Amino acid sequence: MQKSLKKYFAVFALPTVIAFVIAFLVPFVMGVYLSFSKFTTVTNAKWVGLENYVRAFSDANFLNALLFTAKFTVVSVITINVLAFALALLLTRGIRGTNLFRTAFFMPNLIGGIVLGYIWQLIINGVLLNFGVDITFAAQYGFWGLVVLMNWQMIGYMMIIYIAGIQNISTDVIEAAQVDGASPRQTLFYVTIPLVMPSVTICTFLTLTNSFKLFDQNFALTGGAPARQTAMMALDIFNSFYGRMGFEGVGQAKAVVFFLLVAAIALVQLWITRSREVEN
Repeated sequence: MQKSLKKYFAVFALPTVIAFVIAFLVPFVMGVYLSFSKFTTVTNAKWVGLENYVRAFSDANFLNALLFTAKFTVVSVITINVLAFALALLLTRGIRGTNLFRTAFFMPNLIGGIVLGYIWQLIINGVLLNFGVDITFAAQYGFWGLVVLMNWQMIGYMMIIYIAGIQNISTDVIEAAQVDGASPRQTLFYVTIPLVMPSVTICTFLTLTNSFKLFDQNFALTGGAPARQTAMMALDIFNSFYGRMGFEGVGQAKAVVFFLLVAAIALVQLWITRSREVEN
């Protein structure tokens, strides 16, 4: 059986490898090359070295987008995971209507980002117009609007993952802690949370990367207004590449920096949270 699998492994793996090379590897390598070039199309690229990277880091809009994205990510990762874990704890206590609540909380994750952005723009502006302003009046309105939108969309998804982790904890472990005199608070912090760390790893990774990569919702909710103060990194890259003549190479350089930044932070997060995982 094993010999047969090894014999035909290349045949079954080849289509996937070809698709990966064509759809990801080749465009990625070309993108890195174009970040060092001045171009309008891939056929007229002219090598300029580090000029695009210098221009990118000299762009005040890019630096503002980097800071705005970092603040948004920190707040979103904390709020989403805390609220999702709290809901998971609540919905694993055998209360009536648990399945209905799980479905209701998960459903916002099924709505597309653009649609979600416009829905929340209508809701938030409907509230703010009572005070004579809208979501683009000041950057803090856009910031907290994005945080609320991200929480509403992601909490249900993360809640499902936490529920799976909590339900995977052996009841013998919980009962042993209770017999030893552990209070509910001690059981939560010294038994439950350490044993659901694999779920924490997954949820933190998903919320971290999705918060950094947020584009559709940002584009629909604020569009970067006012004066690009609420533009996140993905939206700033889009504006540089498609909205400014002669900035295609700069936009590509920003995209490479963006990729390296998200990859580095995600790898560090995975290393930290995985090191805290324990056997169930």
